[in-house]
Formats: sequence, structure tokens, C-alpha cells
Amino acid sequence: MRKRSITLLSDGTLFRRENTLYFENAKMEKPKPLVVEGIYDIYIYGHVNITSQALHFLAQKGIAVHFFNHYGYYDGSFYPKEKLHSGDLVIRQAQHYLDREKRLELVRLFVRGSALNMEKNLKRWKVADGFSDMLGELFGELEDARKITEVMNVEARIRSEYYARWDEHLPEGFKIVKRTRRPPENEMNALISFLNSRLYATIVSELYNTQLVPTVSYLHEPGERRFSLALDLSEIFKPIIADRIANRLVKQGIIKKEHFREELNGVLLTKEGVKKGVEAYNEEMRRSVRHPNLKTNVTKQRLIRLEAYKLMRHFVGVGRYEPLVAWF
Repeated sequence: MRKRSITLLSDGTLFRRENTLYFENAKMEKPKPLVVEGIYDIYIYGHVNITSQALHFLAQKGIAVHFFNHYGYYDGSFYPKEKLHSGDLVIRQAQHYLDREKRLELVRLFVRGSALNMEKNLKRWKVADGFSDMLGELFGELEDARKITEVMNVEARIRSEYYARWDEHLPEGFKIVKRTRRPPENEMNALISFLNSRLYATIVSELYNTQLVPTVSYLHEPGERRFSLALDLSEIFKPIIADRIANRLVKQGIIKKEHFREELNGVLLTKEGVKKGVEAYNEEMRRSVRHPNLKTNVTKQRLIRLEAYKLMRHFVGVGRYEPLVAWF
């Protein structure tokens, strides 16, 4: 049975009865059975109570559950006990963090891959004038960088130029102006942050299903309360997944001004806006593209797992990591 992601937008209760998982929404409608063998992971946006029996069941099946707050942003994950870790790979992954040159190499590659995917978007939207020349200059600075902070400074300049050019393509009322977070100060910032948050959770799920340690990272400093390797990988995928979805939603008028509200001294999505964002995201992740090396169709979500596998091969010395640069 092909597994799929489950998204719960309604309030309710998730519980286990015998060997079946059920979701009963707050309107007290008949509980809906969820075939656990067909669940890949679960994303919860509503106010959902989960019984301990349900959590035990999910843990046994290795199903991660991701929680999002009232505003649609990631809160945390129920992360079942890892079952795939390899001691040798853990050591090698840590060595690539502790060795300054090895870490710098990976950091440069993450930033380069992200920048080339931004360039791909701008060319797609026909607002790339001068961006390639600017990248050439900044890539030179990237190679000369000897500290992580210097690399991050280059990355910030690239991203600033990218947003400025993207704004030329966006309709009035949905300009980014400048990237703001916590809280986002306008509609486009709110939409981008929402989609980035969902993408991060997806990457956490993909890392769970590999032998990688999600808390050992390179571009982002490892933290005690976050899966920082997911942040590293998100840099590659944000332009070609989250940004493209955001662009399509506003350009096609699927997301409108009415789908936002002012709150917390910022702008956030309404419940209907969250629903539309989730639907568009799920649809995008199910889309397939022809992989040039594998010579087969793979979903956008599968590309994330393949990227994690490339990192694993890099750590064990089988091949040098090359970040995904979109061909689609």
C-alpha cells in the first residue's frame, strides 16, 4: 500500500480502537478510520486531542506527527524512536561538523544550491536581469570565505537581491518589500513563512526515514530544541517548492487579501487561507518530475529523501555531495 501524508485541519480527537486509528472531529460526526498502514506522517493544524494509546500506536508504526499552532506555524513534532541509525554514519556526520574545512565545504554547497534555484525561479518569472552576473561575483566571495558567518553574509545578500527581483513579478498588494518574520509584516511574508514552516516539517519526516542525525547540521548551528539539518536542507528546497507555490497562489488569485488577518502586530493567514495553502502544498509535493539520473518519475517529496541520501554518500566517502539544482 502506498503511504501518504495526512493533514488534520479540524478540531477533534485522534484515538486508537483495537488496531485502527480514528479521528473524530469536534462536531461529533462519526469517527473516521485512518488506515495506519497507509499513513506516512500526520500534520495537525486544528486543536486535536491525542490519546496515549494512539501515540503508542503511531510510535510502533514509526509515524511522525507534526503540530502547528493557531497561526499555522510549526510548533514541534512527535518523533518516534529512531530505528535506522548507523553508528559509523553518526560518527562521520559529526566529523564533518567538527572539521572546519569539511563543514565549510558543505555550507558553501548549500548556499550555492539555494542561490542557483533562486536564479532558476527568476529566469522562469522573467525578472533575472543582472542576477547571474551578481551571483558570479558573490560566488567568488563564497569560495574565499573562511568563516561560517562570512558565508551567511553572502547568502543574505543573495537572498535580498532575489526578493527585490521577485517583487517585480508580484502583483500590487503582495509585494515582499523586505523579508520579515515573527511576525511577518505583510501578506506575502506571511504566506512564505507559512509554506516554509510546512516544508521544514516535511524534511523532518524525510530525515526520520534515513540514517542521518537530524540535529547535526552545518549551515545552521546545531540546537538542543530543533532539527537543524532540516533547516540546512530547506535552503535547497525553499525556492523551488515554497516560493513557487506562494507565487502561483497570488498570481492566480487563489490566495487573496481576504485570506489574511492582522494579529500579533503582524499579518497571518485566516483558517481559509491556511486550508488553501495546505491544499496547494500537498498537491505540489505529489507532483512528479522526470529525474535525469534515475530515468524515472519521482515526486517532489521524494526529491527531499534523495537529497538526504546524497548527503549520506558524501559522509561515508562514496561521492561528493552536489546540491539539487532544479531542472524543472
